[in-house]
Amino acid sequence: MTDRIRLLQALRLKGRVTAEDVAPAAGLNPDAATSVLADLAAAGLVESVRDRRKLTADGRAELDALLAEERKGVDQAAITAAYHEFDEHNRAFKELVTRWQLRDDTTPNDHTDPAYDAVVIAELAALHARFRPVLDRFVALAPRLGHYPQRFAAALERIEAGEHSWFARPLVDSYHTVWFELHEDLIGLAGLSRTAEAAAGRAS
Repeated sequence: MTDRIRLLQALRLKGRVTAEDVAPAAGLNPDAATSVLADLAAAGLVESVRDRRKLTADGRAELDALLAEERKGVDQAAITAAYHEFDEHNRAFKELVTRWQLRDDTTPNDHTDPAYDAVVIAELAALHARFRPVLDRFVALAPRLGHYPQRFAAALERIEAGEHSWFARPLVDSYHTVWFELHEDLIGLAGLSRTAEAAAGRAS
């Protein structure tokens, strides 16, 4: 059931996506993802659009029902407390993304200054280390989130290896992409809404 929810949620978050790309987002190996996708397609929950997969209306309804059932089994007081801690890290991460994309708040960062980028990357690594215990608490409260630590670690490893597009590029499993998707999962688990969180300035 965990694989099913992870795949449905990954498809919801990413829209139309290839089977190859949805597998890591769901924390599954390609063979397992292909098998689950086939089952979901047979049930009318997923459909193919050219070489990509997307949720059907029934798939969205199924996911909503599964997430609602999951939420009943999660300690809401503990999730809410951890979510408030996440918010502190979320603000710090948003500031780092802004600094990665802009210099002096207005000048686009063209990434021609290695020293500047190195400082921001070092601060991301420090944030990653500070945030990891909170992430581990979320995983303990909701084991379905167990694929997030590896996704974050993989993105950070690629950034530190010089693949800087893995900091905030939207079309790959970048650190920012993983952060956004985790935030969406946490909003749902805490019984909140993206609209309300955005209005409060807490959207990723």
